[in-house]
Order: sequence, then C-alpha cells, then structure tokens
Amino acid sequence: MAELLRVNNLVTHFRTEIGTVRAVDGVSYHIDENEIVGVVGESGCGKSVTQLSVMQLIGPPGKIVGGEVIFEGRDLLKLRENGPEIRSIRGGKIAMIFQEPMTSLNPVLTIGQQLTEMLRLHMKMNNAAARKRAIELMSMVGIPGAEHRLDDYPHQFSGGMRQRIMIAIGVSCDPRILIADEPTTALDVTIQAQVLELMTDMVERLHASLVLVTHNLGVVARYAQRIYIMYAGRIVETGTCRDLFANPRHPYTIGLLRSVPRLDEEQGTKLVPIPGMMPTMFGESTHCAFLPRCPYRIERCYHEPWPGLSLVGENHWAACYAQVEREKDTVRVSSGGECATAKGTKLDDCTLLDVTDLKMYFPVTRGLRQHKVADLKAVDGVSFKLLRGETLGLVGESGCGKTTMGRCVLGLYKPTAGCISFAGEDIAKLSEKEICACRSHMAMIFQDPYSSLDPRQSAGSIVGEPRRIHCMAKGRTEQRETVEELFRTVGLDPSMSDRMPHEFSGGQRQRLGIARALACNPGLIVCDEPISALDVSIQAQIVNLLQELQEKSEDLSYLFIAHDLSVVRHISDRIAVMYLGRIVELCKSRVLYDNPLHPYTQALLSAVPIADPVVEQTRERIILKGEVPSPLDPPQGCSFHPRCHLATQECAEAVPPLRDIGDEHQVACIKV
Repeated sequence: MAELLRVNNLVTHFRTEIGTVRAVDGVSYHIDENEIVGVVGESGCGKSVTQLSVMQLIGPPGKIVGGEVIFEGRDLLKLRENGPEIRSIRGGKIAMIFQEPMTSLNPVLTIGQQLTEMLRLHMKMNNAAARKRAIELMSMVGIPGAEHRLDDYPHQFSGGMRQRIMIAIGVSCDPRILIADEPTTALDVTIQAQVLELMTDMVERLHASLVLVTHNLGVVARYAQRIYIMYAGRIVETGTCRDLFANPRHPYTIGLLRSVPRLDEEQGTKLVPIPGMMPTMFGESTHCAFLPRCPYRIERCYHEPWPGLSLVGENHWAACYAQVEREKDTVRVSSGGECATAKGTKLDDCTLLDVTDLKMYFPVTRGLRQHKVADLKAVDGVSFKLLRGETLGLVGESGCGKTTMGRCVLGLYKPTAGCISFAGEDIAKLSEKEICACRSHMAMIFQDPYSSLDPRQSAGSIVGEPRRIHCMAKGRTEQRETVEELFRTVGLDPSMSDRMPHEFSGGQRQRLGIARALACNPGLIVCDEPISALDVSIQAQIVNLLQELQEKSEDLSYLFIAHDLSVVRHISDRIAVMYLGRIVELCKSRVLYDNPLHPYTQALLSAVPIADPVVEQTRERIILKGEVPSPLDPPQGCSFHPRCHLATQECAEAVPPLRDIGDEHQVACIKV
C-alpha cells in the first residue's frame, strides 16, 4: 500500500508556570492508504496531542517546536497556522472525530447548520445541495427520520446519536484520513459496537484510512491492522496487530495486557496492574521514562538515555534495552486461589438484601401548574437477593435503571412500590429519619471520583466524615488514627490526608471514594460504575483492591453496577442483566458467560471486544438495532422485541416473566 501520511520526529511542548511539559517528544509514524491504525496508551501519554499537532490544532500554551508532517508531498507544519491551505486540509482531507460529542457540537446551532457548514466550506455546495447531502449523511449513519431531525439541536439526541452525527460531519467531505479520538469511551458496549462498525464501514466505502486513538486494547484487536503503543510522549512499540498481541516485546505493552480482564479467560485469573503512575514529563528525560514502573529493568536502563525503536521482528519495533520476550513472562498470572464464585460454597443461606417487585416511577409533568402527563418507569418490577459476602453484578445499557435501583437500595429514592429488605428490615417503609440510622451499614462508590468529592474539604476530612455523621468517632485522636488506617487499607499514604481532591490522580481519587465508603464498616457497598472513567492499569488496581477488601471481610457484599461485562465477570459471583427497568436474566457468573440464554445477554457479550485479534476474527457478532427505548414510551409485549433478532409476533403481545429454568438460572424470554 502507498504511504499516505508520514510524521517524522514530532515535538510538541506546553509551557507552564513550573516548567515545560514535553507532551510529544520525538514521535515518528506513518499511515498507509486504506489502513486502520490503532494508537494506544494511558491518559496523558500524548496520543491526542500527537493527532492535534498533525492538524495544527495546538493553541497556547502549547507549541509545535519540531518535526515534519508529510501529507500529499507537503510538510503541513510549514503551512501558515490557520491559513487557507491548512484550513482546506482540516475537515476536507484529514478529519477528526473528537472524544466528547456534546462538547464538540455547538449547542446553539442545529445539527443541519453544523453539517452543511462543512459542505459549503470544503465542497462549495449551495444551501439546497448541502442540506440534501446532510440528510443523506444522517441516513447513512443510521439516524432515523433524518429529514425531520436536521433542525434539532445536539441536546435532543442521545450520546450514541451525537457520536453518529460527529461521524457524519467527519466523513462529509470524503476525507482521505479520519482520526477518531476515543470515539466510544463514554458509550455502552452495544452502542460502541454500532459506532465502530459504522465508522469502519464508512472509511471502507470512502477508501480512506482510519486512526483509532484509544486505551481500549479490545477495540484495536478487533479493528486495527497496525498498532502504535505510546508512553510519556513517545512510541515505545509498534507492529502488526496480530504480532503485537501474540508477542509483546516492551514491558509497558505486557503491563497493559496484564491489566485487562477478558471474557475468554478462566475466572480467578489475577489482574496485574502496572505499579506507579505516568511521569509528569517536565524537562528532558535522562533515561527510559518507564524505568520506575518496569519489572524488567537492567543496569543499562539506569545509565543510558531513552532507547530508540529497534527491530525485534518482521515489521515489529520496540524501544527497550531488555527486549523482553513474551515466552519469559506469561501475560496472564493465575491467582492460585479459588475463583470468585467459589466464595458461595462457604456461605450459608444468610440473605443480606432481598428486593421484591421493586418499582420506581418518576412523574413527568408539563405546564405552569405541573400537570402529571405520564410516569417514567425507571425500575418496573425487579426482584433479587444478595447474600452476605457476595458480589452481584448488575449490567445493562445506559437508561436501563441500574443506578436508580442502586439509589433505591440505599434509600436515596423512595420507591413507588415493592419491598427492600436489608438485614431483615424493610427499609422501603422507613421514614427519612429512620433510614439515616441504616445508612451506617451501607455505602456507595460513585462513578465520577472527582465530582463526588467535596473540592473544599481535605482528603482526610472527606474520608472521616461518615464516622462523624454517625457519631462513631470517640475523639480526635481515634478519628485521626481511623482515617490513617483507612488510607493504608486502600493503598494511600496517610501523609496525603491534608491534600485537597484536585491534588490526587483519578485512580487515587477513586481510592478516596472507596475509603470513605469503608469508613463505617458497612455490610453493603453499591459500586456505581466505579472504574468506567479510569485507564486500564488503574482499573486493575481498583478491581484488585475491591476483591482484597472482600477477602479480608467475609461479610462485605457488593452490588457492582457496570456496563463493562469483562470486568463484571471478573469480580462477580452472580450477574443480573437489566433492560428497560426489568431483569431479563439472572444466574451465576460462570453460567451466564458459558451459556447466555436471553438474546439481549448474547448481544451484550458479543459486543465486548477481546484483546486478542485471533479470537476476534472467529467470534460471532450480534449488532443490536437502535438504542434502548424511552421508559416513557416502552414497547408493547416484551420490551426487547423491537431490537431482538429472534422476535416473533408473540413477543410483541406477551410480557415474559422472569422464571427459573434450573441451576439458579432465571431468564425472561418466551423463546427459552
């Protein structure tokens, strides 16, 4: 294939009050025609800054200080910044899909205005032709009723639909290169699969090249042909997708693969997180930046500068003096103990939480007098049990009612109907004052580790606050000692207790959230998407920490809410699958992954990419149609039938109950 883009020794710096950050530090790579290339690494490694530098989208305090970006025989870095030549290339020949579609789309302009702007500027179309083409593009990316939705605003679309609009804008001018910067990070696995399939289909139609910038190794294993691994502003390994996954040669690549839970691995496999954190990249490094975190460092690594890329195989390059062979290190390490589901064998039938026919309806009102017009059925008849010392995973797409149910369990919402028995007491019937006493026995780890921490309180004050509220602290000395012990429990230095939340990394902030949840020694912790915003290596640290805490306290139970099924499989004893306010399948973790029976569960599992290109090529994929319907207007009959590939007329008429089919396996499907 002919070479389309070549980047040579690209250097981008950011000047700050405390020094210069070398965000991109001598990066070289190439993109061939009709090729899908993955760029992988942790947050802060320079992935996005590299792609923004290619398009000259780096503004103050950032500056491109060196290198070449050769495209169509010209060095783009020599073109006048924001001049007509570089503007004609941006969007016209090299387009970018940004990470967050809500902030990338202009909230005060309609979708039609934003789509036609590109067509008028780059394709020189008149308003009528641009509008006609915009409708075609919206239809191509799967937005129903495109003609009627062209004049809608971004907030009127769901997250998945907004990402589709970003793809439509990106491909509108038939670019030669499409750069997708974390295009599916905030999306459910089913929407992620739809968006990625759509994106790869579009670039294939246009005979364009695609650059996938992501930290999700499963995504690049499924779609990429070549991969570049970045760390601390440099490329540390590159090769074909199959070769790099089969034979990783850089310790950082091996560390990333160890950190990722997989659907196809044996339960009980221990995740091995990468120790330490990404360096700050201030000043010029005198040795390999991965040295403090590397388990394979040799004497040479301490005394010589950062190694350049060396050929370690056919079309396979790595920047490492040790040149670690995969054969010398198994990428997966067995824990040597019982798997998570084995915990059930040592439990008696002591139920901590018993939820029966739980319903949570939110009234929808309109007008000045707030007339009630409908009920939004967020949770619509859910029943399950949670044993002491057990982890129940709760999975499903956004909007299915997972978080609402977790908040009902904690008494943060007063349920419309149903029973929530916690330690034998129905907390659904308690008053607000009575339920406060119960909250010392339950806690919550929130999804966003930053917004859930008070920015005006110190870390120590945040962690100790639950004990003060529930009058469990018997003096300042005991309170301080307890907080220090909680810090040590979650792997934080007690000397950091005087720091403010913004002084911690994302992983450290989540550890603070866990420490706060443990403060009153609760019997139940509701984990609401506790790792969705974290890098894979930090995810592994948090998952391992939660498991270790449960091993130390056999009575600690988790309700683990997530949409990442590979993580849920790794940590859960049993799993409940939710769809549109109801549980559609509930069984032991091993049974669910070995023998999923509900079509929705099968689709969820097939949508999860596995970090192995060989496995990905042989897997059957079920791509769901559309998105989760609104709880305000649920379908008649089985709520899943409009998206189900097995649906019949009977499914549109009857609501299947959740029934036991043996071996503690419950499923709500008339086809089973």
